[in-house]
Amino acid sequence: MADDNHDNTQDTWYRGKVTRRRVLGYGTAAGALGATMLVPAPWQAAFGQAKPFKIGTLQPLSGAGAAGGKTALVGLQMAVDRINKSGGINGRPVEIVIADDESKPDVGRRKTEKLLVEDKVDAHVGGFLSNICLACMPVFEEYKVLNMISVCLDTTLTTTKCNKYSFRPYDYAPSQAVAFAPQLVKMGKKWHIAFADYSWGQSTRDAYVEQIKKAGGEIVGTTGIPLGTADMTSFLSKITGSFDGLFGIFFGKDGVTIGNQAFDLGLTKKYKWAGDGAIAEASNLPALGNKIEGFVGINRYIPTFEPPLNTASHRKFFDDAKARLLKIDSSGPDPDRYVQSNYEAMNALKIGMEKSKFRGREDTDKLISALEGLEMKEGDDFPQGDKTLRKEDHQAFLRQFIFEMKGGKPKILQVVDKDKTIFPPACKFT
Repeated sequence: MADDNHDNTQDTWYRGKVTRRRVLGYGTAAGALGATMLVPAPWQAAFGQAKPFKIGTLQPLSGAGAAGGKTALVGLQMAVDRINKSGGINGRPVEIVIADDESKPDVGRRKTEKLLVEDKVDAHVGGFLSNICLACMPVFEEYKVLNMISVCLDTTLTTTKCNKYSFRPYDYAPSQAVAFAPQLVKMGKKWHIAFADYSWGQSTRDAYVEQIKKAGGEIVGTTGIPLGTADMTSFLSKITGSFDGLFGIFFGKDGVTIGNQAFDLGLTKKYKWAGDGAIAEASNLPALGNKIEGFVGINRYIPTFEPPLNTASHRKFFDDAKARLLKIDSSGPDPDRYVQSNYEAMNALKIGMEKSKFRGREDTDKLISALEGLEMKEGDDFPQGDKTLRKEDHQAFLRQFIFEMKGGKPKILQVVDKDKTIFPPACKFT
């Protein structure tokens, strides 16, 4: 984090410190996880006495998910800065109220309740670790506050554990498995799945087991590895036998660990090596080096300018994110899907708030109606591409990128249109 001590200047209006858990979405100083709320004077003058919208965000800024949580917050801040520069939402500025869930479900639930009860946020954009999202879902329902999930991928969030107050404006495991399974079965018929043994990994495993079988393949075995396992060799050394491919479902540091240790044990040479694109996120690549070469993955976002991502909108998003990420990581990583999904989740919320003429929590039902069935079009708000936010379960569908790691960079093998990622709804709102 940057130093908390900043002097007032003629160019800024000082509002406080991040130790009060609040960051205003104004300007690049605050934008890259800056430690103070620095508001360019012309912006403050433009909004006058307009009451800010308070958007809560629960992120893992410490603990197992911290690396991803910090890049996720960069994406949210990018969107809020851009919104405020263009006049806010319904003529009012947007303020972010940050809570660190410490990568712990009990802490996340407690801090979510604080956001809703004490901080009185108007809506929420956030959630990173799926077990924490699952723990917090009932809190948003109890207090009737809109929850725009921005990273969590557990399937049940928009299926068996759905509620009408929560939306997921990006993909989930069933849609990725539908898109990827045919390619996997072309690579090899028989697969072993290794997965992070918690809610996201388990539900993603289940989705791939189902879709690989539907595509004509076979699952010969699965291996669950506890989240945060630093030495996976005792698990990986038991993966033996005659099969074609090893499929990994990991993210963050665990993605680095599986990539390096599976290579060192010879597994990625003996078997085809594929998996969730989170293993090869841009932030993981320096630690993986050439050991990730040849990995085939699927992701909603990859930092490349190959078609169809060779657009002016994507270039603007990429350049802004890259500059901000450099301020929190001297290695200067490319933006990842956590930056992308938080940026686009906030923009989806903005559109819903504008359509519903949202004034505050009293208009939450109107906001829900405005978001249901929302069509998000590729452009500055949604550089990843078009999306549909399905009314029945509040689950989005969007195009997917199947890629291979070559020369240390992801190369697109196939673009799967969003209409070919659709999975039937399995949600009943109460």
